[in-house]
Amino acid sequence: MTQKKTVIGIVAGEASGDLLGSRLMTALKEVRPDVQFIGIGGARMKSVGMELLFPAEKLSVNGYIEVLRHYREIVGIRRKLRDHFLANRPDLFIAIDAPDFNLDLELALKQRGIPTIHYVSPSLWAWRGERIHKIKRAVSHMLALFPHEPVIYQQADVPVDYVGHPLADMLPEQPNRAEMRETMRIPLHVRVFAFLPGSRQSEVKRLAHTYIETAKLILKKFPDARFLVPLVSRETRSIFEQALYDCDAQEMSISLLFGHAQDAMIAADGVLVASGTATLEAALLKRPMVITYRLNALSWRLMRPKGYQPYFGLPNILCERFVVPELMQDDATPENLAQALLNLVNDKNAVAELEQIFTDLHRKLRQDNAQKAAAAILPYLPGATA
Repeated sequence: MTQKKTVIGIVAGEASGDLLGSRLMTALKEVRPDVQFIGIGGARMKSVGMELLFPAEKLSVNGYIEVLRHYREIVGIRRKLRDHFLANRPDLFIAIDAPDFNLDLELALKQRGIPTIHYVSPSLWAWRGERIHKIKRAVSHMLALFPHEPVIYQQADVPVDYVGHPLADMLPEQPNRAEMRETMRIPLHVRVFAFLPGSRQSEVKRLAHTYIETAKLILKKFPDARFLVPLVSRETRSIFEQALYDCDAQEMSISLLFGHAQDAMIAADGVLVASGTATLEAALLKRPMVITYRLNALSWRLMRPKGYQPYFGLPNILCERFVVPELMQDDATPENLAQALLNLVNDKNAVAELEQIFTDLHRKLRQDNAQKAAAAILPYLPGATA
């Protein structure tokens, strides 16, 4: 007699969610080989056996105005997913991040008796704390990546586990910069800067020209400096190449990489990075950084007053103080960014202090993430023992 498969519906909305999802799927399959996954994910999740109903790129939209432009399509996808999962009931639904998309879907499924796990706490500590009430109705169990988050859910009587961050498990505590420079054939004495303008096309469009003009200013101080720009897709590479042409910078020592963001950061003396998960990567790789970001002007005006704290970048949020500079929106000028980067990398004491701060953070976040998350989920699956 054929054993009945355990079906898990799962939704991940962008590259970081795809990474989390693939590692979680692998950990669950090690314990429960009978599990099947279906929903929304990226290439990593597909590679470990997920059946895709929609690609993750459909949900990779940020900012109020950008979401409004794609609102009808996104709502349509959520409705189709809801209808699919209600007609073909999974044993469990796992939502990975993307709360604005996932919480309504979780609410509909939980109300009809399907357990829901939300993996990655929404940033209630940063803004829109009132979402805790909706989370309590929609989520059977929360999995938190950061140690300060569980208390929020405990106070609201939402089951929660702190599972740590996967990047802390994956990245070395002491990256070998000399070895990476040798691999990239870059001499140790040369100043190297990694410029990360984001993974979304909209991010690269808003930041590419500013990054290139920043590089020009740094070259005035260090004429032999090199710049590594990791880009995640052909589309984002094309956008940055067009910006190089627009800025008459085709001959500059800017190397565009297809991926390899972590390699670029390890090799770099300093990192200029768009706010997001890449800021945490830079911290775990012990790199001095300047954090920057630009949104559509109207999105910025709508979102900025909703924040509860002065920090945008994860390193500052997790350390609860400004350990690295943040230059956002109108402050993100080439002059400001170049000056902040040079001030940081030229201060050996500041660099050494940052390395220690980031090492302490790394150890706190390293929790064997995928296995902890899987252990928290297993009791919700059919056949689980008490």
